[in-house]
Amino acid sequence: MLDHHFRSFKAIDRIRALWLGPQIECYAQSLDELHTSNATIRQHIRALGHFNDFVIARGASRIEELSGHVDAFVEQWMAAHGTWCRNAQDRAAVVAQGRVPVERMLCLVLPGFTRPSNKPALPFATSVPGFFPFLLNERGLRQASVHSYIYTLRPFDAYLAKNGIALGELTPACITGFLNERAKTLHKSGMLNSAGALRVFLRYLHREGILATDLVRSVPRGRVYRQASVPRAIGWGDVERLLASIDRRSELGKRDYAVLTLLASYGLRAREIAALRLEDFDWQHAQISIPMRKGGHSTRYPLSATVGEAVIAYLQVRRNDVSYRQAFLTTRTPYTPMQHWTISSMVGVRMQAVGIQVIRAGSHTLRHACVQHLVQADVSFKIIGDYVGHRHPASTLIYGKVALDKLRDIVSAQGEDVL
Repeated sequence: MLDHHFRSFKAIDRIRALWLGPQIECYAQSLDELHTSNATIRQHIRALGHFNDFVIARGASRIEELSGHVDAFVEQWMAAHGTWCRNAQDRAAVVAQGRVPVERMLCLVLPGFTRPSNKPALPFATSVPGFFPFLLNERGLRQASVHSYIYTLRPFDAYLAKNGIALGELTPACITGFLNERAKTLHKSGMLNSAGALRVFLRYLHREGILATDLVRSVPRGRVYRQASVPRAIGWGDVERLLASIDRRSELGKRDYAVLTLLASYGLRAREIAALRLEDFDWQHAQISIPMRKGGHSTRYPLSATVGEAVIAYLQVRRNDVSYRQAFLTTRTPYTPMQHWTISSMVGVRMQAVGIQVIRAGSHTLRHACVQHLVQADVSFKIIGDYVGHRHPASTLIYGKVALDKLRDIVSAQGEDVL
């Protein structure tokens, strides 16, 4: 198996001669079964070679003793390889290079060994363990909806811990202080969602007797007025500049270009892109189906030549040795389907790389840009709403405010032709 990843037989013999040589080769085989790249496998094997030398120097003689040396090895690895680090993100990357291969190998060769979870605990998991089961079982919320409560309650938990406030000692002033702090970073709609989640949490605390007083009324009911904002769209010239910036020679570039063309051409949501399956592309009739729309319906579009060519270019390099039927996969092992937040983050990073400045850049920015392009092309709002999958006409009317040229004509009293 090692000869698939190393050209030098001396290097292979050196690895097999190590005390942990059989375990390292077994681990390399497991990585190969996950379709891990050669570069990653070689990097992991080199780290495990250092770990082999480290534990021998510390007097380890049995495989069962290895788990007790992991933390010390990571500290030495960081001291030797982390001198270039400039921030916490760099340090975390170096630590992962040393820790991940060792812990993954130990999971394979040591029965009962499990990697410590890096996933943060749920907020108030110790003091109020029944709240999230209450959301799932009694209120019947979906897991995606529960995430919005985690997004609100995690900073609330941190705020109370920072100020030394116990749940039973909550006062309206504490709640106001937290909301004022959140208002410095959240949009109006985000504050509205946070206030709603906080009210549900406080009502649960009172029901369970943790709070003697119902503090729900101390959370203000904010209001977001319909049509009060302007869609965060970018001009079509910026969309073309974004697409032109993608280097389509790599698998990553081909995938991202296909995703961006779908977002810009059809105004799809990130969730709809993530849910696309290979069978949703009808190549014989040049059509694409969007089966999981937000409004609970499905849509079938003609497949444009530009989008079709971009998707075909990606599918030709997409891994076909995985069982997933989702169209778009991650480009690194274990090659799982892209999630909607990954798609949105990718769009934001791509926009930032070409200098496109927009508030909360993400996949929805291209959805807004698509609708704005249709408005400026004098397409009726009814057709636009059907095209992008709006359930209510009011969702489309907000885009009337992006027809800036027509609005300028009206304001300057030269709008007779427009009206």
